[in-house]
Amino acid sequence: MSRNVAIRIFIVLALLLTFATAAAASEGPHWSYDGDTGPAFWGVLAEDYALCGTGQSQSPVDIPSSAPSNPADLGMAYQPSAVNIFNNGHTIQVNYDPGSNLTVDGSEYQLLQYHFHAASEHTVDGSQRPMEIHFVHQNAQGKLAVVGTFLVDGAANAAYTPIFDNLPASESEPEAVPGAQVNAIDLMPGQKTYWRYSGSLTTPPCSEGVTWLVMNNPVEVSSEQIGAYTAIYDHNFRPTQAMNSREFIVGQAPTTLPTTGGVLGDSSAVVWLIPLATLVLVVILISLTVRKRTA
Repeated sequence: MSRNVAIRIFIVLALLLTFATAAAASEGPHWSYDGDTGPAFWGVLAEDYALCGTGQSQSPVDIPSSAPSNPADLGMAYQPSAVNIFNNGHTIQVNYDPGSNLTVDGSEYQLLQYHFHAASEHTVDGSQRPMEIHFVHQNAQGKLAVVGTFLVDGAANAAYTPIFDNLPASESEPEAVPGAQVNAIDLMPGQKTYWRYSGSLTTPPCSEGVTWLVMNNPVEVSSEQIGAYTAIYDHNFRPTQAMNSREFIVGQAPTTLPTTGGVLGDSSAVVWLIPLATLVLVVILISLTVRKRTA
C-alpha cells in the first residue's frame, strides 16, 4: 500500500470517528424516569445535565393553593395546526405549525410544540393530577415560556380526540394525522388565570430561566382518554423540586430572577466545534509529516 493511500484511509477513518463522536454527543446520554438513569441521577449522567442536580431554580414545583395568581392577561394568538404527532421515547409530542404566538412581558413567543406527562409534574398542595400538558414557546432571543395545564378525569373532550385517538405506541417520527387540525386554545381551560414562577426544563439538561405559566383551572378529559395515554406512558414525570428563594410572580417579572443555564440547543455549537477542531489538528499533523518525509 502506498503512503498516499494510507494517508487517505487514515483521513477517512478520522472523519468517520469525528462525526460519529459528534452525533453521539448531540443525542446526549440515555436518561429515563426510573432506576439509575432516573431523575435522582440526571445530574451525574453528563456534564451538560449538571443543573438537574445543582440548579436552584428547578421545575416542577409544588404550588400552594394560596399562592398568588395572575388574571387572564396572557396574549394568546393561536391558529389551528395539523396534529404532527410522534413518540419521542419519553412522551407523546405534537409539533405545532408556525404562526401561533403567546405574548409575555411584551415579548412574543412562538408555540413550538406540546407534550404530555402522567401523572402531572406540578402539584397543588402536594396533590398530583392524572396528567399535565406543556405548551412550549420560544422567543427571538431563545428564551422559553411554558404553559402548563392539568388534565383531570371527567367528560370526554372532543378537542383532544384527534390526539388521544392517534397516540403512537412506540418511538416514531412526526406524522400529521390525516384531516385533523387542533387549536391549542381549545386544549386549555376556558378561565385562564394562572400561577407564574421562574423555573427550568423538567427534563435534561434542566436548563433554567424558563418562564412557567401554570393554569389555575384544569381541563376535563375522560378516563378512556387518560387511559389511552397511560397505556403508553404512565410514569413520565419528574418529582417536584425545592422553591428555594423563589416566589410566585404576579404581573411583570422582576429583572433579578435567576437565569442560569442555557436554553434548548445552546450547547450544539460546542458539541460540533470540539470534534471539528480535532479533525483540523489531525489533518495539519498529517500534512506536516508528509512534508518532512518528502523534504
